[in-house]
Order: sequence, then C-alpha cells, then structure tokens
Amino acid sequence: MSALDWSVLGAYFLVMIGIGVWSKRRIKTVIDFFTAGGRIPWWLSGISHHMSGYSAIMFVAFAAVAYNYGLAMYVWWALTIGLGIGIGAFVWAARWNRLRSKHGVVSPLEYLARRYNLPTQQVLAYSGALLKVVDIAAKWVAIAILLRGFAGIPIQWGILITGAVTLVYITAGGLWADVLTDFGQFVIQGVAGIAMFVAIMAQLGGVSTLWTMWDKLPPGHGDPFAGPYTTTFFLAMLFIKTFEYNGGMWNLAQRYMASPSGSAAKRSALLSSALWLIWPLILFIPMFAAPLIVPGLANAEEAYVKLAQTLLPQGLIGLVLAGFFSHTMAMVASDANVISSVITRDIAPVIVRRVRELSARAELTFARVTTFTFVLISMVIAISTEGQGVVLKIVVDLVAATMGPISIPLMLGMLPWFKRSGPTAAIASWAAGLGVWAYIKWIIESKDTAMVVGVPLVTSLILYVVIGFLKPENREDRDALVDSLSTEPGSTDPEQQQRAGAVG
Repeated sequence: MSALDWSVLGAYFLVMIGIGVWSKRRIKTVIDFFTAGGRIPWWLSGISHHMSGYSAIMFVAFAAVAYNYGLAMYVWWALTIGLGIGIGAFVWAARWNRLRSKHGVVSPLEYLARRYNLPTQQVLAYSGALLKVVDIAAKWVAIAILLRGFAGIPIQWGILITGAVTLVYITAGGLWADVLTDFGQFVIQGVAGIAMFVAIMAQLGGVSTLWTMWDKLPPGHGDPFAGPYTTTFFLAMLFIKTFEYNGGMWNLAQRYMASPSGSAAKRSALLSSALWLIWPLILFIPMFAAPLIVPGLANAEEAYVKLAQTLLPQGLIGLVLAGFFSHTMAMVASDANVISSVITRDIAPVIVRRVRELSARAELTFARVTTFTFVLISMVIAISTEGQGVVLKIVVDLVAATMGPISIPLMLGMLPWFKRSGPTAAIASWAAGLGVWAYIKWIIESKDTAMVVGVPLVTSLILYVVIGFLKPENREDRDALVDSLSTEPGSTDPEQQQRAGAVG
C-alpha cells in the first residue's frame, strides 16, 4: 500500500470517530441509544438494513466460493436474501415497528416476556447473546486477514485497530452512529465497487465481458446451481434467510423499530430487498471474473485482494480497504448495539434488582458500558484464536444453527395465525431445534450444509405449530398484544384499540 492508500484509510477512521462524536449529541435516553427514538427516515433505515448484512467475510470466504463456482454464489446468497426480505416487508417489518410505537419495546426480545413468559425470554436472550459474541470474533478475524493481505499487518494489530475505532463510535453514538456509518459504508462501497467493476470490464474487453466471459471461465461457472450449491440448497437458504433477515438477526429488526411508522418500516424493507437483488451483482462480477485475471490461486480466499492489487491504482486500493473495514465495523457495531439492548433491557434487570431502579441517565451509561464490554470480549476471543482455533469454528457453526430455533418463537409469536402457541411450544421448539442440530452435526456427522442448518429450523417450526395446536396457551392479554401489531397507532377500530390498550 502507498502513502496515498494509508491516507485514505486514515481519513476513513477519522470520519467514523467524528460520526460517533456527532451522534452522541443526539442521544439523551436509552431509547435514543437503541432505537434512535423512532426518528430514522425510511430510506436511511432501508440502506442501513441492507448494509448491515455485509461484512469482510464476503470478500474472503464468499470471494473464494465465487472464484471456485461462479454465478451460484449470487444465487444462493444475495438472491435468497433479497427475496426473503421482500416477503418480510409484508409480514414482519411493520409489526416490529409497532412493538416500539405502541408498547415502548426497545430490545427485539423485550416483548417475549409478555408474549410468552419470563423463562422463555431469558432462554432465547442468553442463547443468542452468548453465541453472538463469538460470531463477531470471526468477523474481526476476517477483516484482519484482509489487512494482512494488503499491508502485511499482523492479525492481532488488525483486530486492535478496527476494534478500537468501532469501540469509540458505537459506544458514543449508539444506533444513530451505526446507521450513519452504514450510509457512509454504502457510499464507499459504491465508489470502490464501481471502480473494481470498471477495471474488470477494461481488462477483459469492455461491457461485452458481461456475456462473453462465461465461455472463458471454467465449466459450470455460469450455472445458477453448481457443486454443493444445488436447488435444494437454494430452497433451504431461502427459507432460512427469510427468518434470518427479517428479525432472526436481531440487529436487523432494530432498523424497522427505528423507523417513524409501520408503513415507513415496510418501505425500508422493500428498499433493502431491491438493493440485495441488484447491488451484489455489481460486487460479484469481479469475483466471477477473477479466474481470468488471477488464475490458479492456491488460496481462493485471496482472490479479491489479488484482483485489487493487480487492477487498481494507488488511492483506490485504500478506498477498497476502507470499504472492507466499513463492512465489518458496521456489522459489529450493529450487533453490539442490539446485544447491548438485550442485556440492558432483558437480562440484567432480571439478575440484578438495582438495574431495574436505574435513573434514565444511569441506564444510558449502563448501556454504553455493556456495548463497550461486548465488543471488547469479542476482540479478545478473536486475538486469542486468530480464527484458527477449533473452538471458534464450532461456536460459529452453532450460531448459524441456533438462528432458526431462536427466530421461530421470536418471529412467529408476532403473527395472529400462531396465537395458540405459548411458552411450551416456544421452549420445546427451541430445545428440539438445537437437539436435532447436535445430532446431525456430531452424531451422523453430515457435511450437507443445507441439512445441518435447515433441518433444525424446520424442526422448530413444526413443533411450534403442532404443540400450539395440541396444547393451546393463548390468553386474552397475549392475544391483545398480537392483535395490536396489525394496525398503526391511532387506528379507528374501537375493538382493536380497546384490546391494544389492555396490553400497552
């Protein structure tokens, strides 16, 4: 990297810190810290929702898949997410927002104590929070690997640099800082992505490359399904991503909660869906074409780094690297904010009575301390393992597997069609999903990713519905909570208002 590249990267870090300091002035209460007080415009919420699904892992592990299999990478990943969010725009987006606007819910899990009971809320909160910290550790390692590839900086220092900057702006600015850095990431990614796209077109013969390169690539690289990425895998991922990106990843639910209204949340979801269907194609074209530019790589995870070093001039390499940083830092900040909300609002008040009696100012300080601690622990794990430890790999796999069992009671609990499902259905579906995952992963040792991740989710779904049918546990207050999520505040339906008031 040249001095110009380092200058670009340094300027990016300063901007991130500046955003945190500016956002701090907008944070007066813990509600501002976790949901921006519901004041984030729909378009900014939609862009933030879209960008929060990226991390540097895309330019490491996913770049390797694109290098080895081609178009299938876009089909099973970006296409399934785009379609899944589009479905969620009409099912969950507005309901997440109404939890905040009607019931003052700040954490995505906060409503579970009322929808089911306290033990259900605590089980889901602990299982998600404890595992997410290791998931974030893997993302620190991914960005550090890229920094080492570009600049030769040791992994430990790469983690420390990115972690320190993230700690400053997310601890100070909360969700406001998070969504604003997402927007900055969107701009940086746009410039860097288009620069790489244009460079590939120029290198391979112009715009006609878009349809001529497939015949020059290895056989099967133009097929939508290739290798282990079959039609069955696609359908499994569509099912999984529909839950994951509409609230199963708690941080994405926050984007809907922070919008001004349910209708605004729906628009933000539709914007995010459209971006997922279109923009990743621009990003992945260079990855698809990489075998023609840097053939025969022993380690396909280096494909994007090698492309940038081969094709881009000084300055733009620094911008691309800043884009990598922004991906990971935005996702980490997003997860840190939502996990802090779960700990602050759902876990700590149950464990320590004094937390329930904190003043508004003290609660905000506690939220900042929790956020700082969460990020710091994830950094320590990443530095101690460097991403190579078997324990880290096991727990990251477990994060993917638990997403289904956690998200089923969380998300279906908001829908009127599942009112009969209560605490028994929620706990049983969660426990069975994890049990099935352990059996598939460790007893029969299946290597089929769709089976390992998809079957636990299907198991949880079936049990949640069946147990609710056989042992209904709906109550008037629970039904009123669910019904209240179907209309905007200020609805003129007297019965609906009366029932919503009984809960709120």
